[in-house]
Amino acid sequence: MATQIGDTPVVVTRDTDNEIYAFENRCAHRGALICLENRGKHRKDFSCVYHGWNYDPQGNLTGVAFKDDVKGKGGMPDSFKMEQYGPRKLRIAILHGLIFGSFSEDVPSIEEYLGEEILNRIERVLGGRTPVVLGRFTQVLPNNWKLYMENVKDPYHVIILHLFFTTFELNRLSQKGGIIVDQSGGHHVSVLAIDPDAAKDVDYAKQQLRSESDYQLADPSLLQGFDEYHDGCTLQILSVFPTFVLQQIQNAIAARQIVPRAVDKTDLNWSYLGFADDTPEQQLTRIKQGNLVGPAGHISMEDGCVGGFVQRRIAGDDQAILEMGGADANSSESRVTESSVRGFWKAYRANMGL
Repeated sequence: MATQIGDTPVVVTRDTDNEIYAFENRCAHRGALICLENRGKHRKDFSCVYHGWNYDPQGNLTGVAFKDDVKGKGGMPDSFKMEQYGPRKLRIAILHGLIFGSFSEDVPSIEEYLGEEILNRIERVLGGRTPVVLGRFTQVLPNNWKLYMENVKDPYHVIILHLFFTTFELNRLSQKGGIIVDQSGGHHVSVLAIDPDAAKDVDYAKQQLRSESDYQLADPSLLQGFDEYHDGCTLQILSVFPTFVLQQIQNAIAARQIVPRAVDKTDLNWSYLGFADDTPEQQLTRIKQGNLVGPAGHISMEDGCVGGFVQRRIAGDDQAILEMGGADANSSESRVTESSVRGFWKAYRANMGL
């Protein structure tokens, strides 16, 4: 498949040896794309339409049109060795079906990079099962990619912005939960567990926040799921620095890939996931609950536009207040905090050398 690492197009393949490979989607000759389709199966090679240079599924240059001259004239010089040329290859790591890649060899292993706590949370959702893609789409956001990552890491807005959450009591202040922030600050997990014994809180009314509505679901079965993890956790939003999100909301599992396109434009690639051992009923539940998220999702529809509201206001203004819950970037038992947002900027500054 063709995808992106940051603003660099890459190709990810599975060769006949069943191994995963990834390389820059760029011809070594003049830089044209060598893969024009977003996805496909059983590709034996990739050929540049510009000059016909050919590559195998591992990214090796295997053919150059008219390399050996035409009627004794032209062609590449004798010093040209195909094995010395080709697109840049990525270092690949696979974790529970997720593929991570880097152009640098001077990076730690994925296990070291993520740390035990984040690894355990990924394993909780994906471990021991074979993921199956139920659907994909790309949502175009009218804002810088960093604003979307802030939003992902911001549990403070969830209980205010998303009326669906509070109306149907999927996410309220009285429920158990917390925030995990790793040592680097860059990775985080937001966790929520329904507490059937928790009294319905009055904090929303005290704050004069919109927390209830007369809205009803024409099909209430949208919220009727199954106990998948047996730990009471109904929501887990996990982010990996800089641009990856793994989501579990009820039984709706999704991977989100954030792709910067411009200063004020971001592509958000969604992949809805099920598992190979799902029953037909479980798969239907996942698909129905997929309506909670995405550009028209009952929950995350607001996320698609609120970043644009911020983008329009902050152009030329680099000040913001991120003091909810204190000034640190540590894990918290409270979700009324911006600790994981502060953690993102801690990691960003460290990576940028600021």
